[in-house]
Amino acid sequence: MTRLGMTRLGMLTPSSNTRLEPATADLLHGTADITAHFSRFRVTEITLSAAGLGQFDEAPILTAASLLADAKVDAIAWNGTSAAWLGFARDEALCARITEATGIPAATAVLGFRDAFTRARIRRVGLVTPYTGDVQARIQANWGAAGFDCAAERHCGLSDNFSFAEVPDSEVAAMARAVAAEGAEAVAIVCTNMAGAAMVDALEAELGIPVFDSIAVTLWAALRAAGADPGRITGRGKVFRL
Repeated sequence: MTRLGMTRLGMLTPSSNTRLEPATADLLHGTADITAHFSRFRVTEITLSAAGLGQFDEAPILTAASLLADAKVDAIAWNGTSAAWLGFARDEALCARITEATGIPAATAVLGFRDAFTRARIRRVGLVTPYTGDVQARIQANWGAAGFDCAAERHCGLSDNFSFAEVPDSEVAAMARAVAAEGAEAVAIVCTNMAGAAMVDALEAELGIPVFDSIAVTLWAALRAAGADPGRITGRGKVFRL
C-alpha cells in the first residue's frame, strides 16, 4: 500500500488480449483505492509448437514486469494461463524471477487456481477453455498430476489468441453447465481472454458449485500478494470469499 493508502496491482498482459483489462476494471468497480495497471508482451497463438511455446520465455515477461515496477505497484501478476500447459513449476520460477528482479511480490493465474482449489477443497474440476485438444490434454495431465481431476471438460478448438475473446458468453455458460452436469465440484474457466468473470455469480447460483474464472482468480491472487483483502470484492463469486 502506498503512502496515499492506494493499492496498485500490476498485470502482465498478453498482447492480443482484449478481455482482461475491462473485466478487471469491472471487478474493481467501487474500490477506488485499488487500481490495476497493465504491461503487455507479445502473445498471439496458443499452441504446443516451438513458436507458440517460445512466446512465454522469461525475457519479454521480465521486461514487461520491469515497466510495471516503474509504477511502484504492490504486486505483479501474470494474467495469463500458460503454466496450465507448461506446468505449475514454470510459474513458480517466474514469480521468483520477477520478485528477484523487481523486489515486488508476484502471483499468477495458474498458481491462483491451484491455491483456490486447495482452499475450497476441490478435487474434481470442470475444465472449460477455448483451446485445442492437445493443449487441453496437456492441462488435464498437469492438473491431474497435482491432484485435480479434469475428466469433465469442454473446449472450443481454437488457437488464435485474439479469437478467444469472440467466443459468445452463451457458449461459455453452456460449457460450464455441461461440466457441472458431469459431476465437477467446481468449474474452472481457464483463459484470460474469454468471457467468464461477469457471469460467475449467476452461474454459481444456478449450478450450486464454485465457478472460478481466470481473470477473477488472477485478481484474487494479486490482492493476496499485495496484502490487500480480496473480500472487498463482493457479489463476484466465491473466490473472493476464500
